Amino acid sequence: MANKYAPLENYLRDLPENQKEVRFGFRQIERILNDKLPSSAYEYRQWWENEKEGNHVNARSWLKAGWKIDEVNFKDKWVRLVRQ
Repeated sequence: MANKYAPLENYLRDLPENQKEVRFGFRQIERILNDKLPSSAYEYRQWWENEKEGNHVNARSWLKAGWKIDEVNFKDKWVRLVRQ
């Protein structure tokens, strides 16, 4: 099965090396993925944790691209990533 989050990983890899942070609205991520985020992404900080272990294929996608989650804003539905 293909990794649903590969398009996000590729998008992040393609950002200019001098770009140190990026902010995405949840809907923007869904457009990149061409798929909906799970409801847990809209509700739980744990979904956005920078974990490489377990079933966190979402986190592995941004971590493998060299980024990590820095801040999540559930009220306004956006996330900020910073380059590692």
